[in-house]
Amino acid sequence: MTVKPKKYLGQHFLIDDEVSKNIFESITISENDNLIEIGPGTGALTKFLMTKDFNLKAFEIDNESVTYLKHNLPNLNLFQGDALKVNWTNMFNNESFSVVGNFPYNISSQILFKIYENKNLVTQMVGMFQKEVAERVCSGPGTKKYGILSVLLQTFYNVEYLFTVSENAFNPAPKIKSGVIRLERNNIQKLDCDEKLFFNVVKSIFNQRRKMVRNSLKPYLQGLDLNHVLFTQRPEQLTVNDFFTITKLIESTNYKRVTS
Repeated sequence: MTVKPKKYLGQHFLIDDEVSKNIFESITISENDNLIEIGPGTGALTKFLMTKDFNLKAFEIDNESVTYLKHNLPNLNLFQGDALKVNWTNMFNNESFSVVGNFPYNISSQILFKIYENKNLVTQMVGMFQKEVAERVCSGPGTKKYGILSVLLQTFYNVEYLFTVSENAFNPAPKIKSGVIRLERNNIQKLDCDEKLFFNVVKSIFNQRRKMVRNSLKPYLQGLDLNHVLFTQRPEQLTVNDFFTITKLIESTNYKRVTS
């Protein structure tokens, strides 16, 4: 049987085995480690994953793809449903795991935020996104693509842009190139500032990226020196550590008034 790609699911099936192999070889976890694949589709990457003894679980939302996978990869530990709606702490009984996938473009940012939310469980991610999203995750200060996801993910992960994938590697061919990235969990287990406040600070600053920090964070900065060098910067000028510092400065005041 064949599976028809569905636009509403953002499906672009990977048909280039060399690309699948390169993604597979970019996974650096050990055999028997826990691994989930999100959106296996027709199993282009899955068939390589199954050559190793990973403790693999695959999540597929498309009925047609599920039928195809059950027929062609009967030994796959396959779950039908939306991986974004599953409680990830229950994936492997609260054990850590890695994530891999040729992710649907229409949920790529949601997947990355889900990884951030489960950073204490997700030790590695190797995935393909639209090139712009992949570059955004890996961008640093001083670049236009540096943003919310860049700061949040680089806080807890070492990020690496691995390679670019041509439109011709897919059916149907998307209108844009794709990029494969790897996230490796770093040694930061807990921030030395309020994590919820840190998240709100990063989001508030980048949501008004043309403004200076002292303008985008005005409700947070009462009682602080608005001429502090960090408050006169714009978002793309700030390092990840600068966001920590700003959060701690706000935390030193009665910040709960604006986060409750």
